[in-house]
Amino acid sequence: MTATATGTAPALVRAPAGFTERYLLDPVVNADPYGYLGSLRDHDPVYWSAMHRAWLVTGHAQLMHCLREPAVSAERVRPLMDAVPEGAREDAERAFAILSRWMVFNDPPQHRRLRQVFQEQFAARSIGRYRAFVERATRAMLARRAVPGRIGDLVADIARPLPALVFARWLGVPQAHGPSFWYWNARVGDLVLGAAQEEREYRTSLQSLVNLDDYLADLVKQRRADPKDDLISSVLAGGQIGKSVSEEEFVGMLTQMAFAGGETTSNLIVNAVLALLEHPDELAAVREDPHRVPMAVEEALRWDGPSKMSIRTAARDFDLDGRPVRSGDRMFLVTAAANRDPERFAEPDRFSVLRGSASHLGFGFGAHFCIGAALARLVAGAAVGVLVCEYPGLQLIEQRHTWQLSLLNRALTALPVRY
Repeated sequence: MTATATGTAPALVRAPAGFTERYLLDPVVNADPYGYLGSLRDHDPVYWSAMHRAWLVTGHAQLMHCLREPAVSAERVRPLMDAVPEGAREDAERAFAILSRWMVFNDPPQHRRLRQVFQEQFAARSIGRYRAFVERATRAMLARRAVPGRIGDLVADIARPLPALVFARWLGVPQAHGPSFWYWNARVGDLVLGAAQEEREYRTSLQSLVNLDDYLADLVKQRRADPKDDLISSVLAGGQIGKSVSEEEFVGMLTQMAFAGGETTSNLIVNAVLALLEHPDELAAVREDPHRVPMAVEEALRWDGPSKMSIRTAARDFDLDGRPVRSGDRMFLVTAAANRDPERFAEPDRFSVLRGSASHLGFGFGAHFCIGAALARLVAGAAVGVLVCEYPGLQLIEQRHTWQLSLLNRALTALPVRY
């Protein structure tokens, strides 16, 4: 008997003695997944879960194999569409056509063709031009919202609005359009990340994606007629839109970037600050030498990064660590577990800003390595650096933390602090 997408486990794969599988969206596991993920990885780093109808890949070496394996496909728009309630299907056709243009849902060679039009704009040397703007924006926002001695919510005060401000400026979205733009993005997130459950929520998310696509298509037309100093104008100046990539594909990819531009960076800022405040010795090391801020950000990406996993599908049969993966099988590539694999990292459950290794999988690897990594590092580094080095009174408010219920994201709903 072989593993199938319908949830039939191979005869050779059984839960190990003493191991009890748990639902990954169990609120207790969601709040603190690392102990459970570690036990799962120790028992079986490539585990067929009938509960999730998917392979759970938790070992670092095995996950790296998947990220290099051509049979592991990123094309997964159809399962998203299959989840839409019947009553919302009439709204779905155009929305899922837009999703099909996202780079993250395409395999090579399509993925390479789509991605290459942005390579220059997302390169670290190009992103570096925005460093002074990001640092000014960070200090200005903190001056308004993080008054020393005041109690506030780091998520709402800084971590959400700062990446949104920076990314909108970089993309070329006028400040006056920000509220609608980021509302649509949040609702698209509900669709892509699985938060939409009811028919009404699906309708709102699907329409928001269409609205976002329409808005960005109009912005592209404006930049063709009147170029500015922004991402859209720069890509258009490269001359590939309308040639190697259609304008419709370009706009579709912009919707992906608009969605991804704020979420990952926001969560990275919050998780990094939380880790530092919970580890006073590591916080002291960063304050003693602010050049360690980038190291703290990298360690946060490994130790408690903004993404827990990515979902893939087997495009054809292949063998993974002795397991017979079959065409159509779903695969959960659990980077949160791989980033704490003792086979790859010494003392993996210890948070250390002096670890000095960026070989984590917090931004993925290979063809699907996060194209926005340089921008996320720049914005998170600026926010974390100013907060921990220029706010000596920064401290946590004793309160139970609540994590968003999500298979994919690792995101706090709030982080109460005293500035």
